[in-house]
Amino acid sequence: MSAGHDVRLLDVFKGQPKAVWITAFAAVIAFMGIGLVDPILLSIAEALNAGPEQVTLLFSSYLGVQVLAMLITGAFSARFGAKRTVVTGLVLIVVATLACAMASSIGELVALRAVWGLGNAFFIATALSVIVGAASGGQGAAIMLYEAALGIGLSTGPLLGALLGNISWRGPFAGTAVLMAIALILSAGFLPKDGNRTDRAKVRLLDPIRALRHGGLLRTSLGAAFYTAAFFIVLAWSPFVLEFGAIAVGLVFFGWGLCVALAGVFLAPRLAARLGEVGGTIFAVLIFAVLLGVMTFGSKPVVVVAVILSGLASGLLNTLFTGTAMSISNAPRPVASAGYNFLRWLGGAAAATLVGHVAQWFGSQHAPFAAGAILCVIAAGLLFAELRTQANTRSVPAEAVLVGEEF
Repeated sequence: MSAGHDVRLLDVFKGQPKAVWITAFAAVIAFMGIGLVDPILLSIAEALNAGPEQVTLLFSSYLGVQVLAMLITGAFSARFGAKRTVVTGLVLIVVATLACAMASSIGELVALRAVWGLGNAFFIATALSVIVGAASGGQGAAIMLYEAALGIGLSTGPLLGALLGNISWRGPFAGTAVLMAIALILSAGFLPKDGNRTDRAKVRLLDPIRALRHGGLLRTSLGAAFYTAAFFIVLAWSPFVLEFGAIAVGLVFFGWGLCVALAGVFLAPRLAARLGEVGGTIFAVLIFAVLLGVMTFGSKPVVVVAVILSGLASGLLNTLFTGTAMSISNAPRPVASAGYNFLRWLGGAAAATLVGHVAQWFGSQHAPFAAGAILCVIAAGLLFAELRTQANTRSVPAEAVLVGEEF
């Protein structure tokens, strides 16, 4: 989005082709799945006799498989086409969510969330490249539309989880299966057919890892990984700190998700225009660190306010990180997206796995928030290093830039 942070809001929504709207709708439902289980974590723990460290595995199994699968999405898409990749991902999600609604143990639920994560991996990375490739208004408008879908999904997921979870913890999974089936039918019926394989760029299995040899993409992706770890600390651990019922948790994260959507669409372009993409990201990630610090020492009402406000920082960071990653290197968009998303979601998987243990190690429910604040400061340091690298690059001859493009 580096060249597109001056995109007008009208460009995001005006005249977009049918394929973009269908993919964006499916993306909203897919991102619902991230926060869907938030309001029902305590209900699942009680119903299936599971502890917090087991229940948070619902995030880590989902994200862990998604992370590994991100490495093959580019090659799969190049071999079989974007439409087949999207449809494959949606089929896996429909099957997994339906099976989750019928699970009888925490082990089954964790395993099925892993299948869900596999489907999400095929869908998410490909959906971004589909929207960027098909959207009118250029890459900046496409990324804003994608991040708007992310924000809407993140905000409505907890609300849907709360409303259906108030009936039964199985309800949110069944509801998601129905919505994803609708997205699957629309995608299968209306997305453009894949062209001949000879018309598609060849992508090898390890190309996403090779793309990370580019210094700028690597620093951006590592910064996103540390930020995403902090993001999932808020998402996965806040319900255990707040100890609210499903509806109350759902409303808190509905407000949080609205902040994510609004900041990603309205505030991120303005911040990038004022401070530059990397400078704006540094500012936002430090704000997130401050809010995590407030959560570390605040009472429950203060934590509620800080969680909701953290959505503003997350909305900024989701858009700015994605825009930078998609434009900072010369790698093809699907390859850059896969490599970036591999590291980005790896941070989330690690945080979701360790967050409960961090609380145990330090003997404090608020300790994970402090760890998240430290991770955000580390992310800011990586981004500051990238800012200095860009400044040094602008001050050296062009031939020197070509020599130092990768490390």
